[in-house]
Amino acid sequence: MKVAVFSTKRYDRISLSEANAAGMHTLEFFEPSLGERTAALAADYPVVCPFVNDRLTPEVLEILSGGGTRLLALRSAGFNHVDLPTAERLGLTVLRVPAYSPHAVAEHTLALMLTLNRKVHRAYNRVREQNFSLDGLMGFDLHGKTAGLIGTGKIGAIVARILLGFGCRVLACDPSPDEDCLRRGVEFTDLPGVLSGSDIISLHCPLTPATRHLIDERSLGLTRPGVMLVNTSRGGVVDTQAVIGALKAGRLGSLAIDVYEEEADLFFRDLSDQVITDDVFARLLTFPNVLITAHQAFFTTEAVGAIARTTIGNITDFQAGRVRAENLVTCAMIKG
Repeated sequence: MKVAVFSTKRYDRISLSEANAAGMHTLEFFEPSLGERTAALAADYPVVCPFVNDRLTPEVLEILSGGGTRLLALRSAGFNHVDLPTAERLGLTVLRVPAYSPHAVAEHTLALMLTLNRKVHRAYNRVREQNFSLDGLMGFDLHGKTAGLIGTGKIGAIVARILLGFGCRVLACDPSPDEDCLRRGVEFTDLPGVLSGSDIISLHCPLTPATRHLIDERSLGLTRPGVMLVNTSRGGVVDTQAVIGALKAGRLGSLAIDVYEEEADLFFRDLSDQVITDDVFARLLTFPNVLITAHQAFFTTEAVGAIARTTIGNITDFQAGRVRAENLVTCAMIKG
């Protein structure tokens, strides 16, 4: 099948080409992100392969459908960037990569926690400037602290196991508590219980209408003073303005994020010679107790390879008239 791949980077070309080594599909790589101004590039391509920050709005989906697109092969687990009701109305099949390497995201989550806590990023810069002072670099022992997880899917469950290994008490909330977590001693409670009882809060839930701005001014008001917040899920789960307010007030002790709710205009590109016009993001960069990475938690050799193989497999299945139920995205997944 002819496939239009958007938001292409060098590693996408390599991994997808390797996964398509048998030559079953014709891949056309487009560097621009998918949006209203670029959707016409996909004319006569039955398959469009977007990434997490491509915008599949009703207008874009209408253009794609009119140009002959029948399958949206997402290179991601998340699907909040797709207007599913419109896709369903137009008869577009949406397939995703529900699991690629949960260890990649879980391990990056711990890397953020440890770096932020022990000020590794600040220490690195100091030493390079021959400043060997320890003032301002004090952290705390993870051992004995209470970590709260919002979501215990594949990633959250791995984070729980790692934190237990550090000697943390682990609280969690999830509509479907993970059985392995329960056996290992994770204590499940409700959202207010996690917020009020944790020294560290880590987000591992999908972005849905129910979870958008789950962390807002009200929920931050329930947290312990000085709590650490880590987000490697989706940017929209956090109300960034509320977080900035909590940082300024000292309610939030530190923040580590790999995702940002307006990241589509920033992440996955080099803007080092430009002025950032997003004032909210620019404000975040001014805090010494904020650590930001640019949506790289997934970015390991194993994960990128798995994403490519599953994506090509989804396209092959669709061509053969079958789909894997666990990879199919439907409107029912965003209801409730």
